[in-house]
Amino acid sequence: MNELSAFGQDPWWLILAKGVVVFILLVVLTLLAIWFERKAVAWMQVRPGPNRHGPFGLLQSLADGLKLAFKEDLVPKGADRIVFILAPVISTACAITAFSVIPFGPVVSVFGHETPLQVTDLPVAVLLVLATSALGVYGIVLGGWSSGSTYSLLGSLRAAAQVISYEIAMGLSIVAVLLTAGTLSTSQIVAAQQAGQEINLGTLGSFTIPGWYALLLLPSFIVFAISVVGETNRAPFDLPEAESELVGGFHTEYSSLKFALFFLAEYINMVTVSAMATTLFLGGWQAPFPGSWWPGANEGWWPVLWFFLKIVVLMFGFVWLRGTLPRFRYDQFMRLGWKVLVPVNLLWIVVLAGIRVGSNEPAFSASWIGLIGGSFLLVLIAIFFWPTREPYEAPLEPDTGLGGFPVPPMDLKIPPSSRTKQIEAEREPAAATGTVTGKED
Repeated sequence: MNELSAFGQDPWWLILAKGVVVFILLVVLTLLAIWFERKAVAWMQVRPGPNRHGPFGLLQSLADGLKLAFKEDLVPKGADRIVFILAPVISTACAITAFSVIPFGPVVSVFGHETPLQVTDLPVAVLLVLATSALGVYGIVLGGWSSGSTYSLLGSLRAAAQVISYEIAMGLSIVAVLLTAGTLSTSQIVAAQQAGQEINLGTLGSFTIPGWYALLLLPSFIVFAISVVGETNRAPFDLPEAESELVGGFHTEYSSLKFALFFLAEYINMVTVSAMATTLFLGGWQAPFPGSWWPGANEGWWPVLWFFLKIVVLMFGFVWLRGTLPRFRYDQFMRLGWKVLVPVNLLWIVVLAGIRVGSNEPAFSASWIGLIGGSFLLVLIAIFFWPTREPYEAPLEPDTGLGGFPVPPMDLKIPPSSRTKQIEAEREPAAATGTVTGKED
């Protein structure tokens, strides 16, 4: 188990090397994630995808990045120039900072120094990830506001509402992990999943549930997975961009490297939330099979491989959603967050707390677990299947309209504008003298 005392003991050059390696790793993973997304969506749509630049098209993302770097850098005339430039930097910096507390391996030897494969860890490391993810939306909001464009402003406002709604659901899903692990340290959460969880059934005895919190805390994992899709503005929850409604949303006016930074921040956020889901629910860097199969699987540098394999699987989930689901309407999106995810999370936390407190009581038995679980199931059914709107009633007389399609009333009166009044005032004297020309028409 990695203790917090193991951090802060490295020489300065090793700490600097860890930071540089994480930064380079995130940039490279972004390039690979873009290529992976294009290839996976192409496979779903039965087409080849990128296959020109490099083997299997691997250099296509690099070519796109170089193309963006050499594009003309434009700043709108009505934009707030300083804020317009700083906005993508804020989003990218927050996305990179969040990865600093993610453990991607155990303690290893690097040039004779024993060091954990993690930049740093804190007693409140999970809160640091939540804080940086919440601050990242400031870049989106400031970018849309400073652009001086209506479409950009609407996109940034949607992003602000979106992060408020889904940050709450995501935070509540993490509360269940904290109740179970008893710590906010990311490295110790991984260690707690390795040790397993002991369940006391009172008179029936006790047993230990080995493995990941995704199995023990399945409702929390499902809510977390849905919430991070909304948190990262990915399809089907990409309402702040919404090309069909807002042109490009908050980054409509951005070009060249500033647009590339927003693009980089989005994909780094995907990698970061996938790494966070791996750490909190999928055992972190532990091997995805029992340790008895291969005793050395969780030692040395092998855990780095297991960690990134889990990230790839979760990234495929992002791509799969984008390739299969249509974009939600905004009211559907908000209803899902506030009326489904948040109530289910609150109820699940109460149930989990009751089980944990009751398991320490001698009279606690399996009947209490059944009672609590049954109550939770009934409330879930009520949330999902209770009618939220009145049933549709067909009109008494069908609308014949244009071929049965509804049309607006033909006597619709539009109030005249000031320009229309001015033209009519100019026409009246000319009509009286008979000298009307086609200029006004």
